[in-house]
Amino acid sequence: MNTLFRRIIHAVLFEFFALIILVPLMSYGFGMDMLHFGALAVMLALSAMASNMIYNHIYEAFEHRYGWRRTVRMRVCHTIGFEAFFMSIALPLTAWWLAISLWDALTLDLIFSAFFMLYAFCFNWVYDIIRYRLGQARSVSK
Repeated sequence: MNTLFRRIIHAVLFEFFALIILVPLMSYGFGMDMLHFGALAVMLALSAMASNMIYNHIYEAFEHRYGWRRTVRMRVCHTIGFEAFFMSIALPLTAWWLAISLWDALTLDLIFSAFFMLYAFCFNWVYDIIRYRLGQARSVSK
């Protein structure tokens, strides 16, 4: 699978499953209208997809150049780095959309970040396993 197509599939699947989990939980947990919160979540998801592709492209270039292996430690560093990068985009958008202070938006984004750090770690691990197994199945069938 070519790299661009693989990145697009990864990003779309990542955001799709995150929205399925996050929107109902956050709407209920914060007593927000699901459509209003869902619109914010979709805006953040689209921003995150673009950010994810850019961040992963840069990360994979470093990974290739320096021979990094995808150990648990490297997965944790990757996840924390992406969350810091993305929070710089999400914070002002969240504050504006929900008409809340930057401090309240930071609190909400920290909750998002905690969710997404765990979610990204699990999603990427499962994604890599599935991608590896599909690659093995393709090479066996040739």
